[in-house]
Amino acid sequence: MFHKNDLFHTNIGFDMRVPDFGAPPLTVYEEALKMIEYADANGIDKVDFQEHHQSEDGYCPVPFLIGTAAAARTKHISIVLGAVILPFHDPVKVAEQIAVADLISGGRFYTVLAAGYSPTEFAAFRVSLKDRARLMDEGFDIILRALSGQRFMDKDREVFVRPLPSRPPHEIVYAGGGTPAAARRAARFGLPMWPMNDAIMVDYEAECARLGKQPGRYIRGMTSLYITEDPERGWQELGPHLLHYMKSYAKWSESPGQSASPLHGLDTIEKIRAADLVKVVTPDEAIAIGRTRSVGLQPLLGGLRPDLGWKSLHLFVEKVLPAIKDAPAEWRKSQGL
Repeated sequence: MFHKNDLFHTNIGFDMRVPDFGAPPLTVYEEALKMIEYADANGIDKVDFQEHHQSEDGYCPVPFLIGTAAAARTKHISIVLGAVILPFHDPVKVAEQIAVADLISGGRFYTVLAAGYSPTEFAAFRVSLKDRARLMDEGFDIILRALSGQRFMDKDREVFVRPLPSRPPHEIVYAGGGTPAAARRAARFGLPMWPMNDAIMVDYEAECARLGKQPGRYIRGMTSLYITEDPERGWQELGPHLLHYMKSYAKWSESPGQSASPLHGLDTIEKIRAADLVKVVTPDEAIAIGRTRSVGLQPLLGGLRPDLGWKSLHLFVEKVLPAIKDAPAEWRKSQGL
């Protein structure tokens, strides 16, 4: 399963964006669910969805909804919400959604909870950015206690969540973020970690050591791929959509000190190519990458035409995946593990 400490997993991700120059919304949602079924049938490890609000291109604001739709149409693939922005939600409702999603999926659902960073989104939910840390602490406490079956008082209300999930909450809930504060919070609550960058795992492990706790699981970073037989043509196909994607994220995180995003300043395709955050590669190049680290595809990235997304996905499943599926065992053997 993807949630074990491992260098290798395969992923397919969707944010459901529909910019004016991309595919229409109905097509994006129909094709995304078909792609997820295909990924499930062909052994891709996980699918992930994120959350954002008030996005002109329709970025999915309700990841639990699309995630449970994916669960109902699949049998094996792990479903990850990475991440749900906890300060925008009542933690009791989040706990209830986590429990029901776990049951619908047969224990394949994972929820990453993060603090968020966009001032416009916080304003839309009438939440102050200054309250993020407090809301995260309070939210984690309520969710973990509720999902463990406790009945308790939260100030003036009783908290009692039923049904309960099929697994303990610490197997389902991850702490997300890209700052040392997020890593230390994960350690305090004994949660597994989904870091935006692996560098903060030093802070996570140090805080675990200070508290006398064993570090939990964490999801290592992956390399995002667009697979094509002709990379230069691939850049022509993907480039405008990737530029839209990068500019949108950079705009959300433009306030100094609010985000650890690496996307600031990537305002041209040339800069994006130089940053190497997404690799446009041939199947053979993808195999070389996938034998050393986790890899993922975003086949509808930035409203990419579904036929182009399908081409990349088919190349991955037919030519890349068979060559990398044994990579974890082979790598561990080479390291004497």
